[in-house]
Amino acid sequence: MESWISDANNSSVSNNTHLAYGFASSVVSVVFFGSNFVPVKKFDTGDGMFFQWILCASIWIVSLVVNIILKCPKFWPLAMVGGCVWATGNITVVPIVKTVGLGLGLLIWASTNLLTGWASSRFGMFGIDPEVVERPYLNYAGAGLCVLSAIIFLFVKTDVKRSTSTSDSESEPLLRTNINSQENSITDESWVDKLSPFKKRIIGSLMALVAGILYGSSFIPVLYIKDHSKRNESIYAGSSQFDLDYVFAHFSGIFITSTVYFLIYCTVMKNQPKVYPRAILPGFISGFLWAIATCCWFLANNYLSAVVSFPIITAGPGLIAALWGVLVFKEIKGLRNYLLLSLAFCIILSGSLLTAFSKT
Repeated sequence: MESWISDANNSSVSNNTHLAYGFASSVVSVVFFGSNFVPVKKFDTGDGMFFQWILCASIWIVSLVVNIILKCPKFWPLAMVGGCVWATGNITVVPIVKTVGLGLGLLIWASTNLLTGWASSRFGMFGIDPEVVERPYLNYAGAGLCVLSAIIFLFVKTDVKRSTSTSDSESEPLLRTNINSQENSITDESWVDKLSPFKKRIIGSLMALVAGILYGSSFIPVLYIKDHSKRNESIYAGSSQFDLDYVFAHFSGIFITSTVYFLIYCTVMKNQPKVYPRAILPGFISGFLWAIATCCWFLANNYLSAVVSFPIITAGPGLIAALWGVLVFKEIKGLRNYLLLSLAFCIILSGSLLTAFSKT
């Protein structure tokens, strides 16, 4: 870790070395992002609010360790805004997985994430400087292919079944209230379980699109701070150019926001939240995988720039998640679906490579 920090500030390090660091970080990020929801897939999570809070607690713990390793760089509160935006999008994850499945859900929000992050970096939206690419035609072609792949993904049919691996006693919420000696029976059934298959597909797809937009916007505050650090009149003048220095602030925003949402949820539920003990350890593992993947994404942004890392890291996890959906969870079946997925994979991979090569 310390060698990476010194490399980031050492102009003598070759461009090839930076590219190697960037692509290696991207590979780790892709694999972990594509797998981070697998540990919790077969466990009851109810409406997802408790799982969201456990996930974010694990994420913050990882960031605390990273912050200590980095010797506590300056904390910029603006970087927390990106974490707040991400946590807001992440509330929809469990309903998305329950409505359209892990593979298709991740593919949709990853594609939208890609376009949002790419466009904001490429054209300088929200006050950040536009990224300059040597071959803009490759960059545009890559983004266009990613849009096409997202459309193809919408035609892939999934078969999502609720988990029955836990008994009623094991999935019973931790917090319960008895009123007048009458127990309130609480099951893991949430509002999405009452929807028809058609409504599940429509609502799940829309939520995945919204989540992707929020995810794609989460890096903008950090990029804003880095860009304005080069301007003497800015309050961010002289701030670090090493992206990983902002991880603790970013992840703190995630944990604080998720805690606020969970407290609001507890209030709405009249202090009877659906809390599932069997989801705690899988939730922590899921959060750990996500946190490592995001730290690697920060490194990829540092060594490759966001306009290059976004297409790779947002498109790649869809391939990993779909493999989980096909080979393990059996959510995607049939020759037609396999052919559509194969076509979409080829298109999104081509788009990612074109976008990457547009600057390298």
